[in-house]
Amino acid sequence: MRRFAALYQRLDASTATSEKVRALREHFAAAPAADAAWAVYFLAGGKPRQVVPTALLRALACRRAGIDDWLFEACYQAVGDLAETIAHVMPPAAVPSDHGLAHWVEDRLLPLRGLPPEEQAARVGTAFDELDAAGRFVLVKLIGGGWRVGVSRLLVQRALAEHAGLDAKLVAQRMMGYTDAKALPTAARWQALVAPADAGVPEPGQPYPFFLAHPLQAPPGTLGDPAGWQVEWKYDGIRAQLVRRAGRAWIWSRGEELVTERFPEVEAAAQALPDGCVLDGEILVWPDGAAVPAPFNRLQQRIGRKTLSKKLLADAPAVFVAYDLLEDGGADCRAAPLHERRARLEERVAGTALRLSPRVQAPDWTDFAALRAESRARGVEGLMLKAQDSAYGSGRTKADGTWWKWKIDPLAVDAVLIYAQAGHGRRASVYTDYTFAVWNRPPADAAEAQAVVDAIARRAPAVDGALQLVPFAKAYSGLSDEEFAAVDRVIRAHTLEKFGPVRSVKPTLVFELGFEGLNPSPRHKSGIAVRFPRMLRIRHDKPLHEADSLLTLRRLMSGA
Repeated sequence: MRRFAALYQRLDASTATSEKVRALREHFAAAPAADAAWAVYFLAGGKPRQVVPTALLRALACRRAGIDDWLFEACYQAVGDLAETIAHVMPPAAVPSDHGLAHWVEDRLLPLRGLPPEEQAARVGTAFDELDAAGRFVLVKLIGGGWRVGVSRLLVQRALAEHAGLDAKLVAQRMMGYTDAKALPTAARWQALVAPADAGVPEPGQPYPFFLAHPLQAPPGTLGDPAGWQVEWKYDGIRAQLVRRAGRAWIWSRGEELVTERFPEVEAAAQALPDGCVLDGEILVWPDGAAVPAPFNRLQQRIGRKTLSKKLLADAPAVFVAYDLLEDGGADCRAAPLHERRARLEERVAGTALRLSPRVQAPDWTDFAALRAESRARGVEGLMLKAQDSAYGSGRTKADGTWWKWKIDPLAVDAVLIYAQAGHGRRASVYTDYTFAVWNRPPADAAEAQAVVDAIARRAPAVDGALQLVPFAKAYSGLSDEEFAAVDRVIRAHTLEKFGPVRSVKPTLVFELGFEGLNPSPRHKSGIAVRFPRMLRIRHDKPLHEADSLLTLRRLMSGA
């Protein structure tokens, strides 16, 4: 653990890519195989499940430090990171140990799940006695499932390639599925990652790295003749690869999670494909006879259930919409131009229950723009533009050709800031996480809205049926550091109450919020769930009574 904690500190302290890669490479060279396997897992995005409740960790830290919870909370609010607070409030390690990362994860952390709280506390306390502050910090991150580190998966692949003397694209391919929680890392899997380039074939179910598109910022006319581009709808589903090898089918999400059992109808449809065939596409809920796919929230019902009932399968039938062919006849065909892969894809999908992503046809970019404007009515997010001669690359790169996503503009409403919470890490001392509200109905005028604000300032309870602000969304992204600092000053000047880390704020500021979609939700007070909310701008020009209402959200939700 000491070696891995030192790596974390080195990565966290550096902003230089070359230094991060050097640190990773040196760690891989020195770590035992089992420890290196777990290091790659966590650094590449593997998420440990929470094994101990946060409240237990806090209570244990307070008891060992001899402090009250209020003082711990004050330290936490100043530091902004729970693991760092716990690591530093306790006395130094009593019996330092030098066990490796694999020992800590496999023999100390994973067995904690499901134990009685008393036993969990005893074992974690023993662990704290063996680790210094840096080791405790990493341990708490892993225990709580909140692990994050400032390196990308691409940097990890680059460092592994340099360490093993391999091509980075080969390493990227070998790493596909490495962070899937169903197959934990081992020394053998590490050896397979860094084995020589000619060291056998991958597992039959292994997918390829996904090729990712870039957001289109410039007008599409700058791309030249539309004939050089394959244009498709951008679906709002789960990006997936369908792997058909060795008489079986595997379904992998873009997040490298094996989701085959979640979509049995897609697995069954894949049996019609020949062996040695890998498709890239999108999983959607698309009822028979429907002209457009169902909204994403219907697909979420499938994702969130542990068991798939017959009713759920009937109410939310999943389909696989294929838009690329990555392997054919057991041969990697990603280097072939897109127009050739598309022709072969059409042959493979014909006669199966799989769907083929339709090509969108138009004579010029102006007509494509008109079709893009119909996206919401068609149940899509916009258009995908793919160069006809492009290869299928790895990750978000333009080296093998270019794909663009030409999404429609987000839905937007003007909302009022009513609650705020400090951020984490470098934003721990700044209020950056906000809760927004809209009016339950449009105010009659500025005076009626001001009366509500005055009542809120007096802590007067809301009256049923009267005008009030209804919370509906949380957002923490979209502003610059300077804008966050300015809003932070307003929040501190207009704080009404404090609820732990949260401050209620006198309604003062209006923001324009953007989001991808709206869906009915009985779990939310507003009755509406918002997808991917973010702040577009501060509306200093907008008075409070002109902020939007629930009526606006309902109209947007209905498409009116």
